[in-house]
Amino acid sequence: MMKIVFIVLCLLYLGMANAECPLDLDYVTEWNWNTSFCRSVQTGDNVENCRTSLRTVFGVGLSQYLKEKSLFELPDYASATACVDKFQQLLTSMGFPSNLTQTSFYKASEFVSGPSLCDGIETVEDWNETVGVTSVDTTCKGDLSSDSACTSCFNSGQVVLSQITNRISNITAAKSLKCYYFLCLYAAGVVNEFGPKNKATASCVLRVQFAAEGNSNHRVLIYGLMGAAVGFLVLTSIGVGYLLWAKRKGNAKHRRFVRLNRSFLKSAVKPNMGAVWFSLQKIKDATHNFSPKNIIGQGGFGTVYKGVLSDGSLVAVKRMKNSNMEGDSDFINEVEIIDRIRHRNLVVLRGFGVSSDDIEGQQQFLVYDYMVNGSLDEHIFEQGNKNRAPLNWEQRRNIAIGTAKGLCYLHHGVQPAIYHRDIKATNILLDDDMNACVADFGLARITTQGQSQMTTRIAGTHGYLAPEYALYGQLTDKSDVYSFGVVLLEIMSGRKALHGSVEQPSDYLITDWAWKLVKAGKIVQVIDPRIPQDGHQDIMERFVLVGILCAHVMVAFRPSMSEVLKMLEGDAPIPTIPERPLPLANLTTFTDEYGSFLDSISHPSFSSTVMLR
Repeated sequence: MMKIVFIVLCLLYLGMANAECPLDLDYVTEWNWNTSFCRSVQTGDNVENCRTSLRTVFGVGLSQYLKEKSLFELPDYASATACVDKFQQLLTSMGFPSNLTQTSFYKASEFVSGPSLCDGIETVEDWNETVGVTSVDTTCKGDLSSDSACTSCFNSGQVVLSQITNRISNITAAKSLKCYYFLCLYAAGVVNEFGPKNKATASCVLRVQFAAEGNSNHRVLIYGLMGAAVGFLVLTSIGVGYLLWAKRKGNAKHRRFVRLNRSFLKSAVKPNMGAVWFSLQKIKDATHNFSPKNIIGQGGFGTVYKGVLSDGSLVAVKRMKNSNMEGDSDFINEVEIIDRIRHRNLVVLRGFGVSSDDIEGQQQFLVYDYMVNGSLDEHIFEQGNKNRAPLNWEQRRNIAIGTAKGLCYLHHGVQPAIYHRDIKATNILLDDDMNACVADFGLARITTQGQSQMTTRIAGTHGYLAPEYALYGQLTDKSDVYSFGVVLLEIMSGRKALHGSVEQPSDYLITDWAWKLVKAGKIVQVIDPRIPQDGHQDIMERFVLVGILCAHVMVAFRPSMSEVLKMLEGDAPIPTIPERPLPLANLTTFTDEYGSFLDSISHPSFSSTVMLR
């Protein structure tokens, strides 16, 4: 018996060893795709960026295979293993580590065909029978090099994806992701007549990033190298001289850091907007030399201190340490964005400052108006500050509407629009009169007008992330709408976005918990029992329904913030809440999938198929 098993294993091994890869991957070494992320893969976000780059490049071969053989995946494990090995050999010939695919692909089996991957779809024939002709078959044809053509293809893809996932009764995050992957391969390999090896198609649909085109003229290249060599010698001489001078001066690098930041702030901030430069000494005086007693908040960005200026006004000082020489990206982003906006429901930037020395390192400071009543989360949760009385209905209503007005201004009141990306209870501050002010724009993104965005860096807070943003990297105004819906449900229920002490896993997310009660006709059970019953029951229920609608799992069913504001103020009716793509019985399964995703948001498989722009 053992001999038979041994012989079978040997035959299987020989079969795998002799298997050939059916994919044409020659383009991997011929194209000038952006390899920079994988050149320094050991550091920072480059791990995820490299992983995404490799998977999108490999997807070109799969899409071409679909075009030629009508198969979405490879027929067996042996051929899949051979293709991954071939891909690695090509990467090795380009100077990459010999184990790069091992760190980017979990196993070759994820590229093996199977009927359970996406509603039984394995071939183009299966796709035609299951999905049929859709808008993708029209909008993704032809030249996709222009932004308008690519955007039309992307928008159609989102609609078709919703149609596919809606028809699958036991949809999971993994299946939804695979269907999205198939949609990308189909759009590039079957629909587009130029095919996936066309760079415009690969860039738009499969999200392959290309490096800048180089000069192919050999003589120019030689002269360029000679000039670079001479330039290098000159710069090296200057650099050595500078280092010797810096060594004598001792603090040259610190002065350079301050000078660069001053220069940036002077050019980026409009002089009539009121933000001013604060010296380090003035900030120290205001915060009692950064006394621990003055700390009012801490996070990955640094520490926030309460301060009192010489004129007696209260401020909040955000202190970011260990910044880059050219300036921390979140610091720059926040200054640029807040300087563009002025609204009563958004925090006001009073000023900024920077410092650098051998003891404290490089530091950057943002100074805001101080909010006496702290953040929203300190008031609405039962496990919050026991010394605070629960918010009454009028306060909750004003906070919800004020937050909606602030977001509406970001989405519709400025051009181009701004997506906040981190709307949550801790980022909604309350002034003396309990008016809401949206804060913390370190993650905010200024958009390209009229377009959604894709990102390989998923940023935000667990429980508040919209599914399409968390799973696919798709960032739109509806991502903020989803987060606002979660906050609105928190305001109305007094329950946190993620509730750890629940008996049923389907109640872990506030959105699932509230949805289940509303669909069961128990909307009153969503409302915080600590809110006095003072005759506003109908309005409270309306706010709950708006929260449910905003936090709908399907992006197409969410309203815009301008529509949300009208519904909250009673100026527009609330439409019938659309059904989720999952039946209620399957919410537990979806919650487990999505909850697992939230706990491992850097998981490579979730960034690997971000392919439609």
